[in-house]
Amino acid sequence: MTTSFLQTPPTPVATVPSPTAPPKPASVTPVVLWFDQVGRADIASVGGKGANLGEMTRAGLPVPRGFVVTTSAYRAFLAENELEPKIATLLVDLDVDDTTRLRAAADEIRKLVREAPIPRAIQDTVLAAYRRLAELEHLDHPVVATRSSGTAEDTAEASFAGMFESFLNVRGEEALLARVKHCWASGFTARVLFYRAKQNLPPEMPVAVVVQLMVASEKSGVLFTADPALHDPRHIVIEAAWGLGEVVVGGLVTPDHYVLDKASGRIIARTIARKEFMLARDEVTGDTRRIDLDDEPRATQPVLTDGELTALLGYAKRTEAHYGEPQDIEFAIGKGGIFLVQTRPITTLGPSRRVPAPEAEHLPIVRGLGASPGVATGTVRVLLEPSEGAKLRAGEVLVARRTSPDWVPVMRRAAAIVTDSGGMTSHASIVSRELGIPCVVGTAQATVRLRDGMEVTVDGGAGVVLPGRAEELDRARATAAPEAGATVVAAAPITATRLYVNLAEPERAAEIAARDADGVGLLRAEFMLISALDNQHPRRLLADGKGDEFVARMAAKLRVFAEAFAPRPVIYRAMDFRSNEVRGLQGGDEFEPVEDNPMIGYRGCYRFTREPELFALELRAIAEARRGLRNLHLMIPFVRTPWELRECRKLIDASGLGADPELELWIMAEVPSVVYWLEEYVKLGISGVSIGSNDLTQLVLGVDRDSEIVAPLYDERDGAVLDMVRSIIEKCRRLRIRCSICGQAPSVHPEYAELLVRWGIDSISVNPDALERTRRNIAAAERRVLLAKAREPRSYPSGR
Repeated sequence: MTTSFLQTPPTPVATVPSPTAPPKPASVTPVVLWFDQVGRADIASVGGKGANLGEMTRAGLPVPRGFVVTTSAYRAFLAENELEPKIATLLVDLDVDDTTRLRAAADEIRKLVREAPIPRAIQDTVLAAYRRLAELEHLDHPVVATRSSGTAEDTAEASFAGMFESFLNVRGEEALLARVKHCWASGFTARVLFYRAKQNLPPEMPVAVVVQLMVASEKSGVLFTADPALHDPRHIVIEAAWGLGEVVVGGLVTPDHYVLDKASGRIIARTIARKEFMLARDEVTGDTRRIDLDDEPRATQPVLTDGELTALLGYAKRTEAHYGEPQDIEFAIGKGGIFLVQTRPITTLGPSRRVPAPEAEHLPIVRGLGASPGVATGTVRVLLEPSEGAKLRAGEVLVARRTSPDWVPVMRRAAAIVTDSGGMTSHASIVSRELGIPCVVGTAQATVRLRDGMEVTVDGGAGVVLPGRAEELDRARATAAPEAGATVVAAAPITATRLYVNLAEPERAAEIAARDADGVGLLRAEFMLISALDNQHPRRLLADGKGDEFVARMAAKLRVFAEAFAPRPVIYRAMDFRSNEVRGLQGGDEFEPVEDNPMIGYRGCYRFTREPELFALELRAIAEARRGLRNLHLMIPFVRTPWELRECRKLIDASGLGADPELELWIMAEVPSVVYWLEEYVKLGISGVSIGSNDLTQLVLGVDRDSEIVAPLYDERDGAVLDMVRSIIEKCRRLRIRCSICGQAPSVHPEYAELLVRWGIDSISVNPDALERTRRNIAAAERRVLLAKAREPRSYPSGR
């Protein structure tokens, strides 16, 4: 039996109440209700957004006048056009994890809604309210915003933030009716259907439409009555930009950022961003137009004055007091002053995660680069060699000059890691983020100034090591689950660009697989190999006749990842040891050459051709792990020339993987020669390329990425590096193979992710701590790309 998606609506009452009329009895459900007639109890009729606007209006807060086209009108529209059974049929047994089916169903439902006519009685009532608004504002054709208002939206249980459509600068009766229908249709976008299913919300969710007088915004933004990042209720956070607020809530520009102390009003932090452009209403046409600010002083000027910050602080405190819980408020500032245009509960707050500012007696002992976020307190253990690893007890702070793969067993036990040297892409940085523990690198003097037995607090976000134990610091890992009792509601945007994750630790496979990742774009061999080899050099293992034992151990570790992520792909990057890194393993001195420049020496694909017996062990382990698990694939690192890859391909073909037609063969794009040789690589059977932006940057710029001395020269956003990345992506597209990236840049720089999206990359792979924010960055970038291509008149008229 099919459950009906929407219920049969009651017959609406076609009346236009006065803005000052008393609320209607509960038994009567009009087509239109004004803001001052509704409140929190009316969500079923006017949705979360409409109810909040009514609540704020009745609380005396400065809200632009408006009305709501109720859910009664929505239901009557569906009934009149017999849409309910058609929609229910399209939603029966819909698997929202099947992206193709989900999008097809969403598109078909929205088409049905948009093409159906609005019943005459509803049209007349809505237009009568619009004319009444014109009379009250003394305008012929008032410019309004039409905003979808779902009945489960903007509540403490679910936010639906940014999922439904809103339309700015709507002017005229015909345009208003069209936008009302588009708002109704937005209740059936793919992301809304997906979110409803994942939040276990009931299938029946009518949509109301808010019609609100537009503020001719000179500036606008969002304020939070508690710090959403630190979960600190003592702070108010305000973000603002010039013009319409769409640039802030849509992530189109980087806004100014202000942090205020709620009690005193003191401005704690003021970060002025560069605002590249603004959106404003054209006073002649009424359209929204883009105004570039690059050549204007406003690009770098503060958006808000101290007086405006003080006024916003007052409104924030009044709103939070009225609702009794922290709020996320949208505001607009124009000639009429400050207006609040929306509020909703903050749905991501848990216990405080505030990091207190250090007092004078708690100034940092050392400073460096914050390489892995999080805060941990522990006892210092200074180790100069990995062979001293037995001295480190679980939960201590590991302090070393630098780390390499042979340090991994020791690093796993550490509460935090601090090194003298290294940058954001050094071994210590990458592994710490992989393990989810705080890390500070490039301190220059940690092994000198920190001594065994000292109790310190490591702040991996701020890049400092403080003396003593800070009791208020949150010791939870950045990637740990929320504390008990915390309410976390986060919509996972659906993106065309796949988001993969970089992994190495089998112990974290199940945890990360449960998060929003489309697969593993980089499964690092080195960490697992160290464990499977019992800290012995692989050649020593072969000499001792333990090859079969190694294959069994390695295959078991690979299966952990393949099983956790199945059927999502897991791309395993084969061993990429450098001679200086593995010389420290037991027996390493016997087998490893001494190189002056190991970073560009004996490594990667070339090493496989020189030591085929070692590569054969890896291939056997992969073949064993792939039995019954076809989602595990192979990637070859540091490929310099076609002849290397050709020889490597012969080894693969001669192994148990040679007759496996489902195996995908990828290569890392770390050496600039890949652009020249890519066609030859494709002829050798590669199906994908993953850009290793860390090595690619160092080879394009000639900078050792492990050296803190030349660290200022290392920049993944350098024009020469970006040109190389773009060339690789575009050539992959021409050759019809997939292209991904697994370096640090997309995790750290939102604008980098946008460039990759614009150039057409297929997937982006990041560390676990960056999954959620990178998904949001990708989604925002895709929206901006679509906006730029569409050039819709409502957003970007011919003047753009």
